[in-house]
Amino acid sequence: MVVWMPDIIYVFELKTSDSAQKALEQINEKGYVIPYKTDGRRVIKVGVKFNAETRVPENWVVA
Repeated sequence: MVVWMPDIIYVFELKTSDSAQKALEQINEKGYVIPYKTDGRRVIKVGVKFNAETRVPENWVVA
């Protein structure tokens, strides 16, 4: 998921069966931020782990 703000672009990876750290690693390994690097805005990566039963975020990692 990508969220465009006036000064920042947030790139999220959401997981239910893996950790937030694994989600962040996937953003890095798959190069999800590459298309946004030339935009001029700051790019922030966010890995989020959701609880599959409650559908509530359990943990997140920001880089």
